Amino acid sequence: MTQANLRMFPVKTLIAGRLNMKWNEILKKEEYTPEEPDKTVIQLTELLKNKHTKRVLDLGCGAGRHTVYLAKQGFETHGIDISETGLRKAKNRLEKEKLDAALIKCDMKTLPYVAHCFDTVVSLFTIYHNTKKGVKETVAEIHRILRKRGTTLLNFQSKRSHKHGKGTKIEENTFIQEDEPEKGIIHHFVDEDEIHELLKGFKISKIQLEEHEYKGYLQSRWIVLATKD
Repeated sequence: MTQANLRMFPVKTLIAGRLNMKWNEILKKEEYTPEEPDKTVIQLTELLKNKHTKRVLDLGCGAGRHTVYLAKQGFETHGIDISETGLRKAKNRLEKEKLDAALIKCDMKTLPYVAHCFDTVVSLFTIYHNTKKGVKETVAEIHRILRKRGTTLLNFQSKRSHKHGKGTKIEENTFIQEDEPEKGIIHHFVDEDEIHELLKGFKISKIQLEEHEYKGYLQSRWIVLATKD
Protein backbone atom coordinates (compact mmCIF):
# COMPACT_ATOMS: atom_id res chain seq x y z
CA MET A 1 0.00 0.00 0.00
CA THR A 2 1.38 3.38 -1.00
CA GLN A 3 0.94 6.14 1.55
CA ALA A 4 3.48 8.62 0.24
CA ASN A 5 0.88 11.33 -0.10
CA LEU A 6 -0.72 10.70 3.28
CA ARG A 7 1.18 12.62 5.97
CA MET A 8 0.17 12.44 9.61
CA PHE A 9 0.85 14.80 12.45
CA PRO A 10 0.99 13.76 16.13
CA VAL A 11 -2.01 14.58 18.26
CA LYS A 12 -2.79 14.17 21.95
CA THR A 13 -5.56 11.66 22.61
CA LEU A 14 -8.40 13.50 24.30
CA ILE A 15 -10.55 10.52 25.29
CA ALA A 16 -10.66 9.95 29.04
CA GLY A 17 -9.08 6.72 30.24
CA ARG A 18 -12.34 5.54 31.81
CA LEU A 19 -14.22 5.81 28.52
CA ASN A 20 -11.41 4.08 26.67
CA MET A 21 -11.54 1.22 29.16
CA LYS A 22 -15.31 0.99 28.76
CA TRP A 23 -15.06 0.58 24.99
CA ASN A 24 -12.33 -2.02 25.49
CA GLU A 25 -14.77 -3.93 27.69
CA ILE A 26 -17.68 -3.56 25.25
CA LEU A 27 -15.65 -4.69 22.25
CA LYS A 28 -14.81 -7.96 23.95
CA LYS A 29 -18.47 -8.94 23.49
CA GLU A 30 -19.41 -10.94 20.39
CA GLU A 31 -22.56 -8.88 19.75
CA TYR A 32 -20.39 -5.77 19.31
CA THR A 33 -17.84 -7.44 17.03
CA PRO A 34 -19.78 -8.87 14.05
CA GLU A 35 -17.81 -9.86 10.97
CA GLU A 36 -20.42 -9.20 8.28
CA PRO A 37 -20.40 -5.62 6.96
CA ASP A 38 -23.44 -3.40 7.32
CA LYS A 39 -25.61 -3.54 4.19
CA THR A 40 -25.18 0.20 3.69
CA VAL A 41 -21.41 -0.26 3.24
CA ILE A 42 -21.97 -3.05 0.71
CA GLN A 43 -24.36 -0.80 -1.21
CA LEU A 44 -21.86 2.04 -1.10
CA THR A 45 -19.07 0.02 -2.70
CA GLU A 46 -20.42 0.14 -6.25
CA LEU A 47 -20.81 3.92 -6.03
CA LEU A 48 -17.24 4.31 -4.77
CA LYS A 49 -15.84 2.19 -7.58
CA ASN A 50 -17.78 4.22 -10.14
CA LYS A 51 -16.24 7.37 -8.65
CA HIS A 52 -12.75 5.82 -8.88
CA THR A 53 -12.33 6.06 -5.13
CA LYS A 54 -8.85 5.19 -3.88
CA ARG A 55 -8.46 6.11 -0.20
CA VAL A 56 -11.14 5.35 2.42
CA LEU A 57 -11.26 5.98 6.17
CA ASP A 58 -13.32 3.76 8.49
CA LEU A 59 -13.93 6.20 11.35
CA GLY A 60 -14.74 4.26 14.51
CA CYS A 61 -13.63 0.97 13.01
CA GLY A 62 -14.13 -1.08 16.17
CA ALA A 63 -13.22 -4.72 15.51
CA GLY A 64 -12.73 -3.96 11.84
CA ARG A 65 -15.62 -5.48 9.90
CA HIS A 66 -15.82 -2.53 7.51
CA THR A 67 -12.05 -2.03 7.40
CA VAL A 68 -11.65 -5.65 6.29
CA TYR A 69 -14.49 -5.42 3.76
CA LEU A 70 -13.22 -2.19 2.21
CA ALA A 71 -9.67 -3.53 2.00
CA LYS A 72 -11.04 -6.63 0.25
CA GLN A 73 -12.65 -4.35 -2.33
CA GLY A 74 -9.23 -3.00 -3.23
CA PHE A 75 -9.38 0.42 -1.57
CA GLU A 76 -6.44 1.92 0.30
CA THR A 77 -8.10 1.54 3.67
CA HIS A 78 -7.45 3.29 6.98
CA GLY A 79 -9.20 2.75 10.30
CA ILE A 80 -9.29 4.73 13.55
CA ASP A 81 -10.74 3.91 16.95
CA ILE A 82 -10.16 4.75 20.61
CA SER A 83 -10.24 1.12 21.73
CA GLU A 84 -7.07 -0.97 21.82
CA THR A 85 -9.27 -4.07 21.99
CA GLY A 86 -11.09 -3.11 18.80
CA LEU A 87 -7.91 -2.20 16.95
CA ARG A 88 -6.23 -5.45 18.01
CA LYS A 89 -9.19 -7.46 16.72
CA ALA A 90 -9.20 -5.48 13.48
CA LYS A 91 -5.48 -6.13 13.04
CA ASN A 92 -5.96 -9.86 13.64
CA ARG A 93 -8.80 -10.03 11.12
CA LEU A 94 -6.74 -8.22 8.50
CA GLU A 95 -3.81 -10.56 9.05
CA LYS A 96 -6.08 -13.60 8.82
CA GLU A 97 -7.36 -12.38 5.45
CA LYS A 98 -3.85 -11.34 4.34
CA LEU A 99 -5.04 -7.77 3.88
CA ASP A 100 -3.33 -4.45 4.55
CA ALA A 101 -4.83 -1.37 6.22
CA ALA A 102 -3.42 1.41 8.39
CA LEU A 103 -4.90 1.43 11.92
CA ILE A 104 -4.53 4.32 14.37
CA LYS A 105 -5.80 4.90 17.90
CA CYS A 106 -7.21 8.42 18.22
CA ASP A 107 -10.18 10.59 19.14
CA MET A 108 -12.74 11.03 16.35
CA LYS A 109 -12.89 14.78 17.09
CA THR A 110 -9.16 15.24 16.39
CA LEU A 111 -8.12 13.17 13.38
CA PRO A 112 -4.37 12.84 12.71
CA TYR A 113 -4.52 13.49 8.98
CA VAL A 114 -3.80 16.45 6.74
CA ALA A 115 -6.64 18.19 4.90
CA HIS A 116 -8.23 16.78 1.75
CA CYS A 117 -6.47 13.40 1.93
CA PHE A 118 -9.46 11.00 1.79
CA ASP A 119 -11.90 10.22 -1.00
CA THR A 120 -14.44 8.69 1.39
CA VAL A 121 -15.15 8.51 5.12
CA VAL A 122 -17.41 5.75 6.46
CA SER A 123 -18.58 6.10 10.05
CA LEU A 124 -21.31 3.82 11.37
CA PHE A 125 -22.46 3.38 14.99
CA THR A 126 -19.88 5.94 16.10
CA ILE A 127 -20.50 9.63 15.52
CA TYR A 128 -23.47 9.90 17.90
CA HIS A 129 -21.38 8.83 20.90
CA ASN A 130 -20.81 12.52 21.55
CA THR A 131 -22.47 15.63 22.85
CA LYS A 132 -23.96 17.78 20.10
CA LYS A 133 -20.80 19.89 20.18
CA GLY A 134 -18.74 16.73 19.81
CA VAL A 135 -20.82 15.60 16.83
CA LYS A 136 -20.26 19.01 15.20
CA GLU A 137 -16.51 18.77 15.83
CA THR A 138 -16.39 15.28 14.32
CA VAL A 139 -18.36 16.37 11.26
CA ALA A 140 -15.97 19.32 10.86
CA GLU A 141 -13.02 16.91 10.95
CA ILE A 142 -14.64 14.69 8.32
CA HIS A 143 -15.19 17.76 6.15
CA ARG A 144 -11.58 18.84 6.64
CA ILE A 145 -9.98 15.54 5.63
CA LEU A 146 -12.28 14.86 2.67
CA ARG A 147 -11.27 16.03 -0.78
CA LYS A 148 -13.72 18.19 -2.73
CA ARG A 149 -16.75 16.14 -3.74
CA GLY A 150 -15.59 13.39 -1.40
CA THR A 151 -18.27 11.08 -0.01
CA THR A 152 -19.26 10.26 3.55
CA LEU A 153 -21.61 7.57 4.85
CA LEU A 154 -22.88 8.18 8.40
CA ASN A 155 -25.61 7.05 10.70
CA PHE A 156 -27.23 8.81 13.62
CA GLN A 157 -29.46 7.67 16.47
CA SER A 158 -33.06 8.73 15.87
CA LYS A 159 -35.16 10.37 18.56
CA ARG A 160 -37.61 7.49 17.98
CA SER A 161 -35.09 4.99 19.36
CA HIS A 162 -36.06 3.22 22.58
CA LYS A 163 -32.86 4.61 24.12
CA HIS A 164 -33.95 8.22 23.70
CA GLY A 165 -34.71 9.72 27.11
CA LYS A 166 -33.06 6.83 28.98
CA GLY A 167 -30.18 7.42 31.38
CA THR A 168 -28.70 10.67 32.66
CA LYS A 169 -29.58 13.70 30.57
CA ILE A 170 -26.57 15.97 30.08
CA GLU A 171 -28.10 18.27 27.46
CA GLU A 172 -31.07 18.33 25.10
CA ASN A 173 -31.39 14.92 23.37
CA THR A 174 -28.10 13.67 24.86
CA PHE A 175 -28.01 10.96 27.52
CA ILE A 176 -25.41 8.86 29.30
CA GLN A 177 -26.68 5.29 29.37
CA GLU A 178 -27.14 3.77 32.83
CA ASP A 179 -27.70 0.14 31.81
CA GLU A 180 -25.20 -2.41 30.56
CA PRO A 181 -23.66 -3.09 28.15
CA GLU A 182 -23.39 0.62 27.25
CA LYS A 183 -23.43 1.99 30.79
CA GLY A 184 -21.46 5.24 30.86
CA ILE A 185 -21.59 5.75 27.08
CA ILE A 186 -22.98 8.99 25.61
CA HIS A 187 -25.73 8.87 22.98
CA HIS A 188 -26.94 11.94 21.09
CA PHE A 189 -30.27 11.64 19.26
CA VAL A 190 -31.39 13.68 16.24
CA ASP A 191 -34.27 14.31 13.90
CA GLU A 192 -34.04 15.07 10.17
CA ASP A 193 -33.86 18.84 10.70
CA GLU A 194 -30.83 18.49 12.97
CA ILE A 195 -29.06 16.30 10.42
CA HIS A 196 -29.28 19.17 7.92
CA GLU A 197 -27.97 21.53 10.60
CA LEU A 198 -25.04 19.27 11.46
CA LEU A 199 -24.06 18.63 7.84
CA LYS A 200 -23.71 22.20 6.64
CA GLY A 201 -20.96 22.18 4.03
CA PHE A 202 -22.20 18.88 2.62
CA LYS A 203 -24.69 18.11 -0.12
CA ILE A 204 -26.95 15.39 1.26
CA SER A 205 -27.97 12.86 -1.38
CA LYS A 206 -29.76 10.40 0.90
CA ILE A 207 -31.47 10.44 4.28
CA GLN A 208 -33.24 7.26 5.27
CA LEU A 209 -34.90 6.28 8.54
CA GLU A 210 -34.33 2.61 9.25
CA GLU A 211 -36.20 0.89 12.07
CA HIS A 212 -36.67 -2.59 13.44
CA GLU A 213 -37.49 -4.27 16.72
CA TYR A 214 -34.83 -6.15 18.65
CA LYS A 215 -35.83 -8.11 21.72
CA GLY A 216 -39.02 -6.05 21.90
CA TYR A 217 -37.29 -2.66 21.67
CA LEU A 218 -37.42 -0.22 18.76
CA GLN A 219 -34.05 0.46 17.18
CA SER A 220 -34.18 3.54 14.99
CA ARG A 221 -31.35 5.14 13.04
CA TRP A 222 -30.86 7.68 10.29
CA ILE A 223 -28.64 6.62 7.40
CA VAL A 224 -27.05 9.55 5.58
CA LEU A 225 -25.02 9.71 2.38
CA ALA A 226 -23.47 13.10 1.65
CA THR A 227 -20.86 14.78 -0.53
CA LYS A 228 -18.51 17.57 0.44
CA ASP A 229 -19.38 20.77 -1.43
